[in-house]
Amino acid sequence: MSDATTEEEERERGQERERTEQAMLHVSNLEKRFGGIVAVDGVSFEVERETITGLIGPNGAGKSTAFNLITGVYAPDAGSVYFRGENVTELRPHQLVDRGLVRTFQISRELAGMTVLENVLLAFDEQRGESLWRPVVPGARRAVVRQERELIDRAWEILELFELDHLAHEDAANLSGGQRKLLELCRALLTEPTLLLLDEPMAGVNPTLEKKLLARLHELREQGYTFLIVEHDMDIIMNNCETVIVMHQGQVLARGPPEAIQEDERVIDAYLGGEL
Repeated sequence: MSDATTEEEERERGQERERTEQAMLHVSNLEKRFGGIVAVDGVSFEVERETITGLIGPNGAGKSTAFNLITGVYAPDAGSVYFRGENVTELRPHQLVDRGLVRTFQISRELAGMTVLENVLLAFDEQRGESLWRPVVPGARRAVVRQERELIDRAWEILELFELDHLAHEDAANLSGGQRKLLELCRALLTEPTLLLLDEPMAGVNPTLEKKLLARLHELREQGYTFLIVEHDMDIIMNNCETVIVMHQGQVLARGPPEAIQEDERVIDAYLGGEL
């Protein structure tokens, strides 16, 4: 092996380390097979801190599988996931949530038979009232009551932020599709994430709620949150994301600012059918 080749490899490794350390999320050569089907084939990309990044592609492109690999739902056959510089490839979903990597799902799920407020309160971790003995021991019970009041106050604050406070005592099963999306985002935010992966957050949301939700996302990004969004509505992606990642047949086809993606002939031919 020549010195030139060795230097080039060392430089590439150094660049890889730098990307890993600087990015909020760094995905490196992820692969996942289901039998003979290759769902994700050597996918690599970064999500920069305090940005809204879009992940697009046709049905079957591997977007949902990539989400599941990043969030620990699936174990990859190869490749690595780095979150804030830490290799988190082998961590389970609850461990990733503890570190600040949280996702929502395409189909929002609420606990029917419980109010909107009760659904939100479930998001809080390490509640003292979940103990078998604390609620009944006099000294410990005071701490339980004090924490419950604090958590209820925080729950009301986020319900007001997303304009769901007037529905706080409504059965969560009675919410509209758009309101359920807002409820799911409320719960996700109460886990105190730094990176939120949102799977089609605008699906089923009416235009009025869509505008409000997008406004909230931009406000949160300005507060230091980072977002990776799967969305089929190209107007939403192109008008709200700093960076767009395009997947096709399990691979990353293109990555760049919306303006470049719109003009990329590979994207137009493979995904957009000649028009964006």
